[in-house]
Amino acid sequence: MLRIGLGYDFHALESGKTLILGGIVLPFDKGEKGHSDGDALLHAVTDALLGAAGLSDIGELFPPSDDQWKGADSGTLLQKAWKLITDKGWILENIDCVIAIEKPKILPYRQQICSNIAKLLSCGKDQIFIKAKTGEKLGEIGREEAVCVWAVCLLSKN
Repeated sequence: MLRIGLGYDFHALESGKTLILGGIVLPFDKGEKGHSDGDALLHAVTDALLGAAGLSDIGELFPPSDDQWKGADSGTLLQKAWKLITDKGWILENIDCVIAIEKPKILPYRQQICSNIAKLLSCGKDQIFIKAKTGEKLGEIGREEAVCVWAVCLLSKN
């Protein structure tokens, strides 16, 4: 059996916050505004995986109304969700992601981000891929006000 999952996340960017994508801190003067650490990439990946397994979504498992998740490490949240998924017998085939952000450029950090996600999921680095797009100076992305991420995954099960 094969199942595809789609994840999406969108966070405002604000000065004085730390920009974290895929568990990696990126040098920038703005970061994500969010209940947890705001890592939009790991949030989208978590939702894609949970959706493919038909189990839940990140907001249900780790609700922002619950103070225990305030400032939480999104890598830890991903690993908790991944354990639920693998306990049901699902195997990761691959994850592909698009990050929409005007700055900073993601390409210099792509390998480090992919490696970190692979480490969090105990899978091969070749199973994870990310790419980035700018807003071409248009809209919230182009004005450096937000980051948006889409993630798709393929899971398999015998």
